[in-house]
Amino acid sequence: MNNTIIIVGHVGQAPKVVSFGDTGNKVVKFSVAVKEYSANSDEDKTIWLDVDAWNGLGERVLKLVTKGREVVVQGRLALSTFNKEVDGINVQMTKPVIKLTSFQVCGKRPEASSEENTAEAPRKKSKAAKG
Repeated sequence: MNNTIIIVGHVGQAPKVVSFGDTGNKVVKFSVAVKEYSANSDEDKTIWLDVDAWNGLGERVLKLVTKGREVVVQGRLALSTFNKEVDGINVQMTKPVIKLTSFQVCGKRPEASSEENTAEAPRKKSKAAKG
């Protein structure tokens, strides 16, 4: 394969599903933040890359990938072209997208937000009270 990219980064938002009614295909979309280090600067930069996972692979992404989770993403680099209105003018934009071929989740699972923690707390207490 001559077009392969592998990145390691953190997921920016929960993956979202886009379904195509005419074909029944689904694509799961998410973004990954990758740190860029420079010897010439003390300032780290973050590069955001969009990732598309199609059909069955997308289903696996929905089950395993969560916001904040560290992931290793492997795929094919592609260009996505779309129209965007800028200052009242319709402009054609192009951005890189990784077409996912495989992934691995890494590190610890991100801690739940305070809302999720309060929802979980009563269940944990009730189990402890029973036991």
